[in-house]
Amino acid sequence: MSANAPEQPQPDNGDTGSLYEKHKTIHARTAHGRFANWRIFLVLFTQLLFYGTPWLMWNDRQAVLFHLVERKFYIFGLVLWPQDVFYLAILLIISAYGLFLVTAVAGRLFCGYACPQTVYTEVFMWIENWIEGDRPARMKLEKAPMDARKLRIKATKHALWLILSVFTGFTLVGYFTPMSELLTELKTFSFGPWETFWTFFYGGFTYMMAGFMREQVCKYMCPYARFQSVMFDPDTLIITYDPERGEPRGTRKKGADPKALGLGECVDCGICVQVCPTGIDIRNGLQYECIGCAACIDACDEVMDKVNYPRGLIRYSTENAMARHLTKKEILGHVVRPRILLYSVILAAITLTTAWFIAHRIPLKVDVIRDRGALARETDMGLIENTFTLRFMNTDEQAHRYRIKATGLDGLEVGGAAEVDVPAATTTSLMTSLQVQPDAGKKGSNPIMFEIEAMDGSNIRIREKAVFMLP
Repeated sequence: MSANAPEQPQPDNGDTGSLYEKHKTIHARTAHGRFANWRIFLVLFTQLLFYGTPWLMWNDRQAVLFHLVERKFYIFGLVLWPQDVFYLAILLIISAYGLFLVTAVAGRLFCGYACPQTVYTEVFMWIENWIEGDRPARMKLEKAPMDARKLRIKATKHALWLILSVFTGFTLVGYFTPMSELLTELKTFSFGPWETFWTFFYGGFTYMMAGFMREQVCKYMCPYARFQSVMFDPDTLIITYDPERGEPRGTRKKGADPKALGLGECVDCGICVQVCPTGIDIRNGLQYECIGCAACIDACDEVMDKVNYPRGLIRYSTENAMARHLTKKEILGHVVRPRILLYSVILAAITLTTAWFIAHRIPLKVDVIRDRGALARETDMGLIENTFTLRFMNTDEQAHRYRIKATGLDGLEVGGAAEVDVPAATTTSLMTSLQVQPDAGKKGSNPIMFEIEAMDGSNIRIREKAVFMLP
């Protein structure tokens, strides 16, 4: 056939190929080193916070409780009501801005050390390693036929996973229902329907995502992996492989001079791939699947120590640092750049402003509701009277007694109850009336002001607008 002959069309056999890659179980090797130690510390720290916080007490109640039934959020000494949802929105904004700042500085550092998916996957892998052994033992067990020993090992592992998952769901529910109530219900197996649902729902997802899906959550489900590139720039710290130093790869004897062999310092052992929880090869460059856990750095440093080469073949660096061969000091200098300063200033401003408002927040809210049934009436003394309902919301954890005054019209006086006791963290309604001479203002509506002041010296004082009707 001539070299210039047109290519003959191939018969269509109907096989278009698979649109999705077949999932392969990743048996990650255990990494040891300084970053692994940091990861262990943060896993223990975050889980101590999560599992321990619902058991903390504050003023004879649960310290952190988002009580949906009472519609109150208790955060140590702070009590937030539905009217304070603004503060919760600001908290979410601060958290998002903090995540953006960390990403701009050091990439997916949150993913590698504190993300719940990473943390629970790590805990589940600890259990897996304890029951089944390290990577070679797990791979051997996976290929072995099902027998009594394999069934016993697998059943033990999954039983521990399930216990941890259900306890995790139980703890989550403990943030919304007081732990004291949950323990009472647990003793009698009388959980409410929603407590039961969320315990097993969250526990089931923990079991599924940390035990089975693992890296698939990071690779296919997490949106953060997709939009992180928007927050990266050439001076963002990422995990990088140094190709100038490592290439070409090849095996050699311990202590051999790579230059004499025409090789780079990468011994092509593949351990950096074996320890990766998402199964990527960092030597192929930055990939969106990389969660920044630094397991490959620990593994590579350990190999470099064994072959007597300097550490840092895989390391935290930046695109500019690799291209321009910057020193560590120069890299740190590039970290403090206008973009980071802007993020930091905005985050600090939002945080400090919110803290100031919370610190100076008046722990009293009052709603003034006019009596719509009778706008005004004349008393036996010839005075004009308007009736109001005052709804007091004491957001403090201390009971207060308040005095009620009214201003805005000459001779305006409180004709009904002028004092009220409001228990701690509760709402109280009070019906009272205001009286004034018929000629004290113009006909129709007259703006007035209710002044409510604490009588116990707590310096709580607020003013609320209202309208007084004169016939």
